[in-house]
Amino acid sequence: MATVTDPTAPPAPPQRPHGRVLVLLRNSWRQLTSMRTALVLLFLLAIAAIPGSVLPQRTVSVEEVAEFFREHPDLAPVLDRLGAFNVFGSVWFSAIYLLLFTSLVGCILPRMRDHVRALRTPPPPAPKRLDRLPQHAVLVGHDGDLQAIAAVLRRRRWRVAVRGNAVSAEKGYLKETGNLLFHVSLVGILIGMAFGSWYGWHGNRLLVAGPDTAFCNTLLQYDESGLGPRVDSADLPRFCLELTDFAATFTETGQAQSYRATVRVDEPGGASRVADFSVNSPLRLDGANVYLLGHGYAPVIRYTDRYGQSQTTVAPFLARDANLTSEGVAAFPDANVDPATGERDPDLQVAFEGIYLPTAPDEPPFIRSEHPDERAPAVLLIPYRGNLGLDAGIPGSVYQLDQRQVRTGRLKQIGEGKLLRPGEKWTLDDGSYVEFLGTRPYVTLSVRHDPGQGIVLVSAGLLILGLTTMLLGRRRRVWFRVTPADASTTSGSSLVEAGGLPRTDYPGFADEFRELVAAVQGRGDPDRDDAAGSHIAGAREGTS
Repeated sequence: MATVTDPTAPPAPPQRPHGRVLVLLRNSWRQLTSMRTALVLLFLLAIAAIPGSVLPQRTVSVEEVAEFFREHPDLAPVLDRLGAFNVFGSVWFSAIYLLLFTSLVGCILPRMRDHVRALRTPPPPAPKRLDRLPQHAVLVGHDGDLQAIAAVLRRRRWRVAVRGNAVSAEKGYLKETGNLLFHVSLVGILIGMAFGSWYGWHGNRLLVAGPDTAFCNTLLQYDESGLGPRVDSADLPRFCLELTDFAATFTETGQAQSYRATVRVDEPGGASRVADFSVNSPLRLDGANVYLLGHGYAPVIRYTDRYGQSQTTVAPFLARDANLTSEGVAAFPDANVDPATGERDPDLQVAFEGIYLPTAPDEPPFIRSEHPDERAPAVLLIPYRGNLGLDAGIPGSVYQLDQRQVRTGRLKQIGEGKLLRPGEKWTLDDGSYVEFLGTRPYVTLSVRHDPGQGIVLVSAGLLILGLTTMLLGRRRRVWFRVTPADASTTSGSSLVEAGGLPRTDYPGFADEFRELVAAVQGRGDPDRDDAAGSHIAGAREGTS
């Protein structure tokens, strides 16, 4: 059947392409700024932060990231491409972060406008049928003074409006105020995190005790560092640290009880000073905070080559278990230099792979320490001779040998391992010998500056305050209507009718309503039996 059109009807206006785009943008903005979307994004942000607490992060410990690569050679590159080792700086985390920020701002501003408008609007007029409200009472014998009723309500911090023969009052706007404060605080936390990311910086450093290993705050002396986009290396504060002492206490079972590092601090314009700090009490400097992340031992090893020339190295060994069983490398790239010609043969370089045991067992195998404290220290050394690969210009780890050199045969093991106690010496096949002189403690430090930390702290406090107010606040309204007495009534008293309505049901409103009615009636105790029937009639709790 053909469609009949009216030839006199005006043609429908064509829909413009940009109109459809505007509709799409408006609907997308409404979806983004809805509370449901904000909650979903907040949930996604919490899930996205889980890898940052489960996987090692480069901003915290480069050594742990390198160890994860060694233990999971197939999985680690895939996770690295996804940004799993720098979660809070990844593109996908930043995208969720920015969407949440936009959603919260777009959600809060209209609600804040409506809340301010509601605060300036007087309470609504009394409904016609107060007896249909969840709470209702009739006061007999009241004089019907509206201003007196309003005064009682104001003393109890109700917002009051007097209209005609009725008094309207409402209370509980702090609930919405706390709700808005909670969400504004979330925005404040996001702003603080963004400000700290832009203008903050961090660096990690392994610091061995001793004046010859002092550390100054420059990028070149950090093992790993990162500057915010608005920070230049010249902006770093100037100071130097020297680890003078480290004390750790352990239980008999090897559980750590306390760590305390003592450092000598040199800052421009001031005298050198000594300061102590621990894990939960960082060192506060001008423009930076120094956090204690961990500690370990650095064996002091001296090697005397075939020409009688001695070299001493302090080699930090990285802990691999809770008892501080540590692994590392002591390298001597300048060994076996011909004293006659002064030439160095790169194929005669020497290095020792080692396992340090703070409390070595009495009998082999010497592969695990029995306690993290140095009760019976010993180091198991395995000697290597050949080309260490240090002259190739390829970056490598100072905590392990270049395995490519070992696989190609350019670096060979020249003997079985030997356990050395402090002060013991071991002579090798070419007449050279190695000595274990003892250990020095070392600490791993995180030096950070986060200018957004104060913003985040204040916002977190306001967030807790807003959440508490939001959970404890209750919106409710009450009305009192006064009906004047008839001329035929001998008592001359007015009839006062009261009604109460909670915006959300909660236990306790019925008791509050009875107390309020009793206060308006002029009685201190609403439960007294002697005047209950004569002063308040018809009080009941309705159903909502």
